[in-house]
Order: sequence, then C-alpha cells, then structure tokens
Amino acid sequence: MSRKFTAPRSSSTSWDAVADWYAGWVGPDGSKYHRTLAIPLLLSLLDGQDDMQVADLGCGPGILAPHIARAGGRLTGIDLSPKLIALARRHHGQHGRFLVGDVTRLTAMPALKPASFDVATFLLSLQDIDPLAAALKSAAWLIKPGGRLAIVMLHPCFRIPRQSGWGWDEKRALQYRRLDTYLSQLAVPMQAYGGQRQGTTRSYHRPLGVYAAALKDAGFIISDIREVTDSTITAGTKAARRAVGEFPLFLGLAAHRVAADK
Repeated sequence: MSRKFTAPRSSSTSWDAVADWYAGWVGPDGSKYHRTLAIPLLLSLLDGQDDMQVADLGCGPGILAPHIARAGGRLTGIDLSPKLIALARRHHGQHGRFLVGDVTRLTAMPALKPASFDVATFLLSLQDIDPLAAALKSAAWLIKPGGRLAIVMLHPCFRIPRQSGWGWDEKRALQYRRLDTYLSQLAVPMQAYGGQRQGTTRSYHRPLGVYAAALKDAGFIISDIREVTDSTITAGTKAARRAVGEFPLFLGLAAHRVAADK
C-alpha cells in the first residue's frame, strides 16, 4: 500500500516576486556555487543508474535538469513559482518536464503518482520550504520504497542567515566562525529583491537534529553525509584561507526510503 499522510497548509511562499532577480543572478546554467560545489555534491549522492526518474523539489529555473539528462536520467521539476517554472521550461524543457506545485502537498497534484520516482532531490531549496515535515513526507510519498533522497543545503551548523559570520581574534591572529544562535528554529526574512526591491523570501534555520528526526519520521534512513567547504575562495590571508577550509559551506545528505507501511 502507498504511504498516506495529511499535509498541513504550507507556509512557504512563491518566489514569483523575486523570480526575475533570482534567474538573473543564477543564470540558465546556475551560479558559480551551483556549478562548482552544489550540483557536483548532489550528483555524488545519487545512484548513477540509467533511466532513473528524478523529482527535483523546489527546482527553481531547472538548472539540475541537463546534469540529470547527461547521467542518463529524466527529471521532473516542481516549484511553487510559475515564473521560475516558465524559465525552466524555456531553458531546459528538452531535458525534462516542469510543473507548478507545492512540494509540501504533492498528493494534491494530479500529474503525480505515488511511488513513481527513483530519486527525489532538494538542491539548495529545503531551507526555503516550510513545513519541513510535510515536504519530506511528500518526497517519501513520491519515491519508490528503497528509493533515494538527496539533499544539498547551506550547512545548518555554520551558515545561519543573519545569525552567523566571520570574526577576527587579533591576539591569536585567527579568523573564526561566529554563531549567535543554533538550537532555536528560525524563519528569517531575507533582504528585498526584485522590482523596486519589494520581493522578499524566508530562510528557515533548523538544527541538524531536527532534519534527522524529520527524515526518520518520514520513513527515511540516512545513508550518507558529506560536507563541502568553499573551494572557490583562493585569495586572502593564510588565516582566512585556513578558516574557509575548516568550516563547510554546504551539507549533503543522502537517505533511503524504507518499505511502505502495510
């Protein structure tokens, strides 16, 4: 039997208001961070079998699609923003299909069927989606028993919007990572972007244990954890380069869906 759940009403919001700004910053092929760090990290978490059916949840402008196509798979991207989906179809429609939808309520989308995908991914999107539990249970509903979930996010232990940053210890000539909070779950309003800088988004900080518990509750078993530092930074002082190499920028998680409830 397929897993069933009742998702609460989503508090995530569409990125339509900032879609033009975001698409311009990212570009059709992804930003430098997407191309050099985030996408390679996500691909390393996947089983690279041919003909894999991949659901990219919170797909934005669809930049993952050509990479999945080159790996022999087929991508279906889902995002709440009609503008971003339109851009995904324009630039990457030949590599997959793109649907407007709420990834916390996938059961409400007639175009989707339970247990119909081998893989579900969140590429730098899960920290912008709420409720977390509903998003992960939607992913579990969508993929086959034994299927894989791959998540790449800003590292929640070290990269907390407006609550973390770099500091300098003059006495020790040491650059360090400063955290103002960690265990508190936060919905952080980000700065305004888009037309007349009126569009805003939210980033949701959750400690690592909250992600682990939500994955377990959704029926996933974590199978791989990878941490990636910002290798794009090569300039600066010796202390700065050392600090950047010690504190990861991205966290990658792979998990497998356990067998459906009987």
